[in-house]
Amino acid sequence: MRAGAWAGLVLGLVLGGPLGAAVAWLAGAIVGWQRDLSLTLGLARNLLPFGDQIGVLRTISTNWLLVVPGVALVTAAVTAVVLSLVGGILAAAYNATGGHASIVVDLTATEGATLDADDDLAAHAAAEPDGESRPDAGD
Repeated sequence: MRAGAWAGLVLGLVLGGPLGAAVAWLAGAIVGWQRDLSLTLGLARNLLPFGDQIGVLRTISTNWLLVVPGVALVTAAVTAVVLSLVGGILAAAYNATGGHASIVVDLTATEGATLDADDDLAAHAAAEPDGESRPDAGD
């Protein structure tokens, strides 16, 4: 799930930046279109499409330096949550199949035997096929 969250965060930041730029540009384009249309038709801006939202659109267009990273962070948070949940679902589906291998390691030593790293290196050096010991075998 953690990997899905990181992937979602990065993907959201990459996709959210251009999305925020598009939102800011579109708000500015609508404000300009409203201005031109109201002068051409001689109507009040409130009667035109998006007329009631002209203040919000102007604020978004003016503060684009805050809108672009804000949209990127919101998009990153949403995609991180979604991909984290997808990662959890995939992990649960994989674990439910039972198709994975189990590995059993027996670490009990035989009676009277000790596990010593130096003895193991010496035994490994003695078992070399050319008969020469390695320099790191403790000679």
